[in-house]
Amino acid sequence: MKTLKITLLFALSLILVNCGDDKKKEEKESVKIGASSSSSSSAKKSDENVTEVVLLATDMMQFDKNEIRVPAGKKVKLTLRHTGKQPVEVMGHNFVLLTMGTEIPAFGAKASAARDNGYIPEGTDAVIVHTKMLGGGQSDTIEFDAPEPGTYDFICSFPGHYSVMKGKFIVE
Repeated sequence: MKTLKITLLFALSLILVNCGDDKKKEEKESVKIGASSSSSSSAKKSDENVTEVVLLATDMMQFDKNEIRVPAGKKVKLTLRHTGKQPVEVMGHNFVLLTMGTEIPAFGAKASAARDNGYIPEGTDAVIVHTKMLGGGQSDTIEFDAPEPGTYDFICSFPGHYSVMKGKFIVE
């Protein structure tokens, strides 16, 4: 009887140890994804006239950058990658660049009611550009001309996300 208990305890310990290793591997993979992209808040320049930006979004309702700087008068190629695993209906993310002076809470309330339009209110002039709403593992790339020099807000317009998933888009 004592041998059976020891054997079961040993088997249970092995199972728990193996489960823990999988989680560590998963965390390392997500770090590698973030490390392979631009880790600074500045954008990469691959072409003299195009500034490339890679923005990561997670299942923890976070962007990997809270500030993006781009030069005025240049094209911006922004790629949003949802590095999480949750489906778009549960943990969707997008990138929405707002015009200067847009009240984020008011815009967020309108966006929450615009489910059929990817949580982008129709007929608004508050949006400069936006990506598609993405689920885990998806990405979307948009290209646009940098707006006039200044500081703009960017958010995720999925319901409830705009209060924590936000940052500054600075055109210099």
